Amino acid sequence: MATAGKTITRVVQINNRLGLHARPAMTFVDIANSFASDIHVRKGEQVVDAKSIMQLMMLAAGKGTQLQIEATGPDASEAIESLCDLVMSNFDEN
Repeated sequence: MATAGKTITRVVQINNRLGLHARPAMTFVDIANSFASDIHVRKGEQVVDAKSIMQLMMLAAGKGTQLQIEATGPDASEAIESLCDLVMSNFDEN
């Protein structure tokens, strides 16, 4: 676990038509796993490990859902920026 470093938190909204279904969730997990930082996603009271496809899918984040992404570690800023860019690009879906 990468606990050294600062913690960065941002809120994003899922806007693609099908929400955080399997393909975008896998892309999210792949990007999260490319960073050393610990990364978590919160939906209401539910908090999951962003590096786990099973946990991320359990959020059932449909269109319009707000998610809080939190990264702690040496590359937290880069991780947050990459993951937020992915969500804001609607996971490259129309």
